[in-house]
Amino acid sequence: MQFVAFERAKQGTGASRRLRITGRAPGIVFGGAAPAQTIEIDHNALWHALKKETFHASILDMELAGKVQKVLLRDVQYHPYKPQVLHIDFQRVDEKTRLRKKVPLHFVGAEASPAVKTDKCVVNHVMTEIEIECLATQLPEHVTVDLSHATSGAAIHTGDIQLAKGIKLVTHGRTNITVATMVPPVVEVVAAPVAAAADDKKKGKGKK
Repeated sequence: MQFVAFERAKQGTGASRRLRITGRAPGIVFGGAAPAQTIEIDHNALWHALKKETFHASILDMELAGKVQKVLLRDVQYHPYKPQVLHIDFQRVDEKTRLRKKVPLHFVGAEASPAVKTDKCVVNHVMTEIEIECLATQLPEHVTVDLSHATSGAAIHTGDIQLAKGIKLVTHGRTNITVATMVPPVVEVVAAPVAAAADDKKKGKGKK
């Protein structure tokens, strides 16, 4: 995915505020051999790009001053209540860059699983993303979790996820974290009508 950025000369809070008024979003690109550089991006184009999953979890082509650089989105600061990007950070990457990044989980095969198809279970997504460590060139846009063999009441853990060679799961000391569970349907118990029970009680007293 490619986007266009522009060099930003003026810095500071006041300059950034004036920049946003003109429909641009301030940002910075850092990493690699080159020094950190302040940039600005068309806000509308950036806002629509941020709605796409690939913009958050894949290597991007940033065109700046006529040259294309490989970058990775690192941080976005949003306005607390306005639909506005206050600042955005990108990191330069190459084939030697090793990084840690959270990527989304895509759950597939649930409809064909015994849990859903036969037992009418509901899939409970405990996690929607996981953190991985890999070379920048190996970064996947998402990680697929296969639920096609899941049975009723089963729990799917991080240990069940198949990752490509060279990609390592980052768990921060935790082991076999649950990412999804197959929840059986709730069976409703119909209670006897209160009125009918009261009538039966009255009839019993009358007989005595």
